[in-house]
Amino acid sequence: MKKVVIIGPAWPLRGGLATFDQRLAKQFIDEGIECSIYSFSLQYPSFLFPGATQYSSDPEPADLKIHSAINSINPFNWVSVGNRLKKLKPDIIVVRYWLPLMGPALGTILRRVRRNRYTRIVAITDNVIPHEKRPGDKAFTKYFLRSCDAVITMSEKVLADLRSVEKDKPALQVLHPLYDNFGSAVSKSEARNKLGLRHDDKIIIFFGFIRKYKGLDVLLEAMHIVKQKSPSLKLVIAGEFYEDEKPYMELIEKYGLKENVVLKTEFVADSDVKYFLCAADAVVQPYRNATQSGVTPLAYHFEKPMIVTNVGGLPDLVPHNKVGLVAEPDAASIAAAILRFYELGEDYFIPHLRTEKEKYSWKKMTEAILKLAEDVQK
Repeated sequence: MKKVVIIGPAWPLRGGLATFDQRLAKQFIDEGIECSIYSFSLQYPSFLFPGATQYSSDPEPADLKIHSAINSINPFNWVSVGNRLKKLKPDIIVVRYWLPLMGPALGTILRRVRRNRYTRIVAITDNVIPHEKRPGDKAFTKYFLRSCDAVITMSEKVLADLRSVEKDKPALQVLHPLYDNFGSAVSKSEARNKLGLRHDDKIIIFFGFIRKYKGLDVLLEAMHIVKQKSPSLKLVIAGEFYEDEKPYMELIEKYGLKENVVLKTEFVADSDVKYFLCAADAVVQPYRNATQSGVTPLAYHFEKPMIVTNVGGLPDLVPHNKVGLVAEPDAASIAAAILRFYELGEDYFIPHLRTEKEKYSWKKMTEAILKLAEDVQK
């Protein structure tokens, strides 16, 4: 039996990366491949983590082998884990790369593994060039990439970024699979009852943790414009602040949006995700810059139209006037797209969403990983 190890965040760590890694592991297992996850005993030092907690309150996933083994800031640990995996001799290691800070730890671990001259290493790079740049980013990323045999990206933007750093490494682009592990959709009325929202309101949602590059401030400016023509429209902000919330609160006050903005600014548990998505008419991603977004496959799963900005890989994932609308990353354009969405109506987009979502399967991800590993071996 083929043996795969995934290196990346997993339970009890929380968030989209952990969700992805656990769902990918399940896919390998369902295909008859032995799979385990090597996660972090320490992912971020607490002073570097912007949220309230790094840990999930959800129960441990059933039927997954998760080892909380990696300390991201302890070089002795990197050598120890690398030697452990070298001895384990998996056929393939799939390693997640999302932040240059992880480059030294992951690159060192993988260099130890490579000494067994057997294991093939395939990286899934969420980002190659980070949204928020810091000294050392390029050096850390190059150090990491040199330890890999092949790379998967989930958008053209990241593939282009990869080629600006590493020109020759084998690489494939695979669309981010659907997050289909948050349960089935519930009715809009059930979801709104659960969240205490009015059934007859027009509701859009901003979902996910809040950082400057995600453009929530621009969306609040757009809401000020939309309010003139649609005074009852509500924006639900569902996600934790990963930066100072004060500027956002000041914008809500400045534009008189207290009656139009519903703040649910704590981490959303996996069990509640379906209620937030299903309560909304549309999902808005007003990003200033982007590679791909984990919110997009979530919206596809729950068949929610999207309003996204024309940055990074977002327009490729959200065909304009089909599964949603693409706006420029400024308040006037986003406001116009919101108003246009309600002119067309939610039902206009549903048939296109159902067709388009067929492209986003986990099987395509595992096929790409296995193909790259096999090609490297030849």
